[in-house]
Amino acid sequence: MNKTAFCMPMLLLAGLAAPAQAQDPGACPRLPAEAGLTWEHRGSGSSDFCRALRADESEAFGLYIAADSPFQPKRRNREEQGRIDGRSVQWYRAEIATRPNIEAREALLELDDGRVAHIWLQSPSGEQLDRAFQLTQSLQFGPDRSTQVAAGQ
Repeated sequence: MNKTAFCMPMLLLAGLAAPAQAQDPGACPRLPAEAGLTWEHRGSGSSDFCRALRADESEAFGLYIAADSPFQPKRRNREEQGRIDGRSVQWYRAEIATRPNIEAREALLELDDGRVAHIWLQSPSGEQLDRAFQLTQSLQFGPDRSTQVAAGQ
């Protein structure tokens, strides 16, 4: 895996102009209410960088939404399959050179508006990785799908 590609969201974040405390709930997907997480959002033009933060300010997971993603999945790094917002996703193993004991995964999700979400998880244990998978599975991009179903859309 290209370790530079995994670090790209952090490099992009450094170049974004919005202050760290800027919040735009509409730019990031909806988090499940019971998750106990808040979004840290930074945006620039047509891209959004979102970090789901725990109460202690540590990152549960992050995502970068734009027309294109710097992440280029490698077939040999395929790991788990899952679902996010009703869509199938393939998770890929990532390696962090400076943190070899961290379990890291990345996925790409095509959104209804034509953009793509690059989602990443980093966890010190398999249990925490499973929790992160559960949280990302509950994300909702775009309109509330339960409202659409109830309205017959």
